[in-house]
Amino acid sequence: MKTIYLDCSMGAAGDMLMAALFELCPDKEGFLEKMNHMGLPGVQVAAEPAVKCGITGTHMEVKVFGEEEESHDVHDHEHNHEHEHSHDHEHSHDHECAHEHSHEHEHSHEHDHEHSHDHDHGHTHHHHANMAGISHIISHLDLPEQVKQDMESVYGLIAEAESHAHGMPVDQIHFHEVGTMDAVADIAGVCLLLHEIGAEQIIASPVHMGSGHVHCAHGILPVPAPATAHILQGIPAYSTQIRGELCTPTGAALLKHFVKEFREMPVMVTSKIGYGMGKRDFERANCVRAFLGETAVTGSEVVELSCNLDDMTPEALGYVQEILFEAGALEVYTIPVGMKKNRPGILLTCMCRQEQEETMTGLLFKHTTTLGIREHVSRRFTLTREIKEIETPYGTVREKISSGYGITRSKLEYEDVAKIAHQQGMSLEEVKDAVRRL
Repeated sequence: MKTIYLDCSMGAAGDMLMAALFELCPDKEGFLEKMNHMGLPGVQVAAEPAVKCGITGTHMEVKVFGEEEESHDVHDHEHNHEHEHSHDHEHSHDHECAHEHSHEHEHSHEHDHEHSHDHDHGHTHHHHANMAGISHIISHLDLPEQVKQDMESVYGLIAEAESHAHGMPVDQIHFHEVGTMDAVADIAGVCLLLHEIGAEQIIASPVHMGSGHVHCAHGILPVPAPATAHILQGIPAYSTQIRGELCTPTGAALLKHFVKEFREMPVMVTSKIGYGMGKRDFERANCVRAFLGETAVTGSEVVELSCNLDDMTPEALGYVQEILFEAGALEVYTIPVGMKKNRPGILLTCMCRQEQEETMTGLLFKHTTTLGIREHVSRRFTLTREIKEIETPYGTVREKISSGYGITRSKLEYEDVAKIAHQQGMSLEEVKDAVRRL
């Protein structure tokens, strides 16, 4: 399975993700051509070589009307500020302070984006835009429809997070000028690159958020900023002694939209590695790494919940199996076992996804007599499955096709075959033969 693995051990920002994925792109010149002609006024995107800790990678330079913006993240404020700590990405950070005000931090802003947020470059492109305005801009870009849909979804996550942070409706959230220029370019670049690379799955490491605090007019706020923290809910994340806001709202939203699993790097045969660099130097290479390669076709980790039972009737055991299947269990089965005091018993096992574990555990305690449940977590290898519909003179018959590991097999759906056999007075084999002859 074609897989991208993102190493976010130094956080994530839109421009750094774009730079890392750019190094995986099969047609780099074609990508830059599309970015520079997609329809964003005054925006020019270029790839520059960069070196961190002796490792060569790429920094994506986004210029607006000939000047590289000093911030590359979504803001809904108009203010100047300096952080009390050094930043290490090429992006600005929304610290969720009140709109249209200025605030200062105690130290200079040595951000990877060198962002001072003083955006008065004398160009008329500086303005605020709400979500409707962003949607209007996206809809007119010369990009594939799927890319524009992904951009809308990413901005929707950011707007929802800002809405939650500021306590106001989404339609009242306003993004600063970077929301209509360089941040749009960052998000468009990541969405377009993922579209062109065409990975079947995207996995990422837990996200390093950085540490420290930022000062604003309302007081001292912790890292991650409230909008980032809101987006990262449900995603494994951590903090270390590195001072700075390593993960931005844009980076967090891109990860949340595209990444389906956050864990250690899977076993994969790597074909390319991309390094997306920030500007500032640290004792650790300041980059996002993107690995492109092939992984085995596997399902996610599954949980097996088991218990031994010796005092339930067959009817009650059958009922609990029905309840578990209705709740979404992947598999439920029983095995005869010998228990203490020479009692014959039943080993009941429920297989489910990790996010279903609490629900299934509650159902097992509610509908069985067990006093304890054992858990075993395992990874299963599966074939890729798809459903094909076959039109026959008797109606539609679904065919399940499974493939992977050099194997392809198919099977007609039993319920469809049985229904036709019953209606037509045919045997199951006669129906199968008739379908195969079509």
